[in-house]
Amino acid sequence: MRSVEEFVAPGSDYYIHTPSRQAESMFLYPLQAGHFIYLPGYSLQRESFDSFLLMYIQKGSLTLTLEGRTRRVTAGSFVLMDCYKLHAYATQTGWECLWCHFDGVTARGFYNAVTARLGNVFTLTDEIPPLRKLQMIYDAFRSGGPVREPAMNKYLTDVMTSFLLASPHAAGDTDHTLMAEKITGYISEHFAETIRVEELAARASMSLYHFIRVFKSETGFTPHEYILNVRMATAKYLLKNSRLTVKDICYAVGYSSESVFCGAFKRAAGVPPAQYRSAETA
Repeated sequence: MRSVEEFVAPGSDYYIHTPSRQAESMFLYPLQAGHFIYLPGYSLQRESFDSFLLMYIQKGSLTLTLEGRTRRVTAGSFVLMDCYKLHAYATQTGWECLWCHFDGVTARGFYNAVTARLGNVFTLTDEIPPLRKLQMIYDAFRSGGPVREPAMNKYLTDVMTSFLLASPHAAGDTDHTLMAEKITGYISEHFAETIRVEELAARASMSLYHFIRVFKSETGFTPHEYILNVRMATAKYLLKNSRLTVKDICYAVGYSSESVFCGAFKRAAGVPPAQYRSAETA
């Protein structure tokens, strides 16, 4: 079908699919798929549109408002949206995209997992696998042949799985993955020194609160927990593989008090350092 929306260029097309009862009970399924060229001045705001939306931005840029946050989205980005919630997008420059509205029994689970890892807007180091599947969905409709719902389910599942396995690059100004690698590398080199979380946040060029939240999202630990884990892992190694005294190991891993070290070690390992050493070397 040719789009007749205002500020959508002629030649833009889309296709509508009504899922079978089997698809509704078992699959991920497309509801609409299309290729649009949006002209400067296009805007849309909806309270709700019962589906999830996946877009790949091929050219241009748009402004997206979702869950109270507005951001600029540029070419090369994927957008994954929960259209059951209030959402809006507009453009002053125009943009071209391949898109698919979809739903299904596992749709929200995939949406939550992907956006928890990548956010609603993201780029990938290798965009080809999910983009190829998205193109296959569109091509299946455009060809005019029968729409095979098990195949549509596989394409959409492959797209979501690609997102969960892919190496992300944040679409914003900060690459959170590289930031976490930088900070964990610094901790590995300096864990025996006094490390203040405020100093780590400054190295990441983030506010303290934002740094702690992002660091935990990337590593699974708060900065303090990560430092403690590095110290305890090193202490365990030294207890098993060196003749250093417990006191020497205490200083080697960044503690200035043997009693504090022993208490921290017991909380982490379940036994005091001396007992850990004897049990491991018995």
